[in-house]
Amino acid sequence: MRWGYLHFTRFPAQRKVIESPSLAGKPFVLVEEVRGQRKVAFGSTSALKAGVRPDMTLTAASALEPSLQHFPYRAEEEARALSSLGEALLCVAPAFQLASPEGLWFDAGAAHLFGGEEGLCARALEVCSDHGYRGRAVVASELFTGQALARHGKSPVRVIPEGGSAAALAPLPLLSLEAPARAPFLALGFSTLGEVAALPVGAVTARGGAASLRAHQLCQGRDDTRFVAAVLEEVLEERMTLEWPAESFEPLQFALKTVLDRLCARLAGRRRAAVQLTFTLQLDPRGHVELPLTLARPTARSKLLLDLARHRLSDLKLENPVAALSIRVDEHSEDRGQQLALGDAPEGDAALEVVLSRLATTLGEDALFCAALETVHRPEQAYAARAFRPPPATRAMAGELLPQEEREVSVEEALRERPSRLLEAPTPLEAEITESGELLAAWLLGRRRRVTAMAGPERLSGEWWAETPFSRDYYRVHVEGLGPAWVFRDARDGRFYLQGLFD
Repeated sequence: MRWGYLHFTRFPAQRKVIESPSLAGKPFVLVEEVRGQRKVAFGSTSALKAGVRPDMTLTAASALEPSLQHFPYRAEEEARALSSLGEALLCVAPAFQLASPEGLWFDAGAAHLFGGEEGLCARALEVCSDHGYRGRAVVASELFTGQALARHGKSPVRVIPEGGSAAALAPLPLLSLEAPARAPFLALGFSTLGEVAALPVGAVTARGGAASLRAHQLCQGRDDTRFVAAVLEEVLEERMTLEWPAESFEPLQFALKTVLDRLCARLAGRRRAAVQLTFTLQLDPRGHVELPLTLARPTARSKLLLDLARHRLSDLKLENPVAALSIRVDEHSEDRGQQLALGDAPEGDAALEVVLSRLATTLGEDALFCAALETVHRPEQAYAARAFRPPPATRAMAGELLPQEEREVSVEEALRERPSRLLEAPTPLEAEITESGELLAAWLLGRRRRVTAMAGPERLSGEWWAETPFSRDYYRVHVEGLGPAWVFRDARDGRFYLQGLFD
């Protein structure tokens, strides 16, 4: 098997800049509590240039850089952000494994789909770049080899051929090994992995035991560590604790963008689109508010969801400040994308989605509906109003016929032959008819309207077993001042009836 490794130098610092762009180029650190002292876990490039180093106390770091800003380091939130990025990579790799806090492994078995392993690495880095992260990618046959070369290498993309791990690892420093494993070799004066790999196995085992033998094997490019794919959560939910409780919408929208970006990355990696979401606001010191958001169309676009969330939350009045935010996807569907007609602008279509979703959210889920075909032959009963929901994801293989109940019927295609505005019950017409039975004119909306064109008939009949069977000849009639209409002549009484109007 072949494995890829993605390394993101100081991933928590990169994440912080992505979430707060105003920090770009400024000195800041992420600090954690260690035995009663606040110590630096990660720092920005500007902070490192000022002399700040990991494990340094916050007091010492602030003395080196008076303008230094500091934020809490939460390992669980960093892991969730890294996991979200891993799920975004599911579009190029079938599985991933976290290597918190700065990297992750991924299955490189799909490299042939991208023109080889270098193409796979380039595509993976492109996905990461779309989410704002910079990294390096290495593909090798061993997990340790890929991780070590990505962490300490300089090239953004590198592929190690089968059997070439030992030579590739040889120039790397001993820092590539974990601290307990490298300590005995540092004490003996060794500085590179190649020097350790050249030692005799017996001497290494005698001096350092099983731990040193394990390190020796890694330096030689032999690693039998198993790849354990991350288990994907069935419930798609992202949450974030605010650094300070938000008393207005402005600080809350930064958290909204971050959480929605992560959630949409997970949706995109799974090729899913959100249909309904629930926003939960945890209040300080107690209480919470849940707000549902129903979408007119399924989507995995963070920008669109952020616009809708702003509309939903901006006018909300809360008793207490917001301390934490979570967003859960209650319903999702397959993301089939959207094919626009030539000349259509995606911006206009997105604006329509915002309007529809705002209407659904403000007026309720039943305010918007669409036409759905029913298995009834009588035209006035062949349609039913349904809430906006994606169609079922049923597909047929080439040459395979799906069962009748699983076949998808396109309402759009049906509407080409049927009127978009169908009357609940046919309306009798006061019609003028020629001797041959053709329709000349009809009284509609209080005046006589001439018929300028007429096509048909289309004969529909059925329900002979019921109390009210029907037998009708349908015509597509162009009525002066109204446009095309759907009219039928009833075989029972010979009269004309208006069934609907075409748009």
